[in-house]
Amino acid sequence: MKADPAVQRRLLDLAQVDAELARVTHRRRTLPEIAEIAEAEKQLRAKQDAVTTIGTSLGDLNREVKRQETEIDQVRAREERDRKLLAGGSVGAKQLTDLEHELATLNRRRGALEDDLLELMERREAVEADSRHAQVELDKAQEALSDAARRRDGALADLESTEAKRTAERTKVSAGFPEPLLALYDRVRAHKGIGAALLQSRRCGACRIELDRSAMSRVKEAAADEVVQCEECDAIMVRTGESGL
Repeated sequence: MKADPAVQRRLLDLAQVDAELARVTHRRRTLPEIAEIAEAEKQLRAKQDAVTTIGTSLGDLNREVKRQETEIDQVRAREERDRKLLAGGSVGAKQLTDLEHELATLNRRRGALEDDLLELMERREAVEADSRHAQVELDKAQEALSDAARRRDGALADLESTEAKRTAERTKVSAGFPEPLLALYDRVRAHKGIGAALLQSRRCGACRIELDRSAMSRVKEAAADEVVQCEECDAIMVRTGESGL
């Protein structure tokens, strides 16, 4: 394939634009915010699980406290009934003895229940403190995720703006190339990543490999308008005064 040397040199401008577009693509895939968001989501799930677990424990304690309070109320009601019977003076000696015994038993029972209730309420107070702390940690995790997402979206917006500018620039730069030359360039770029590069000081600018003596001889013998490709990476090697020929 042949192309005017000046046209071949313009491939370097196209390659520079494509390199910038490739950097945008790479940057989009490797934004640090992406990994940060993944970690923030992991932390958020852990904090949500903690809140749920503590909430379940708190709910169990609330039910236990309510059950204990109900049982205490029942004992108190029984005590009140027995006291009224005693105060009424209408019971016989045997029933009086039974009521006094029952009152003593109820009093001990109520004392034990109240002790248990106090312990339950202390436990509930501790779990409520844990719940408040877990909620604070959850709020922090949610804010960290939101912050990372905002920064990611901002970075993506900048990349999209850069990509749009470079894409428009590429359309303008590539407009004047002969179709066969542009097709070759695009095909090599699609497979190798770089379509054209400067041959500088006997070294291919795409793969950075120095040409051996025989390869350099073939390049020197090629006509100025001959499109020369690197034997290692297939990139079009643009020849200038810097090529060392």
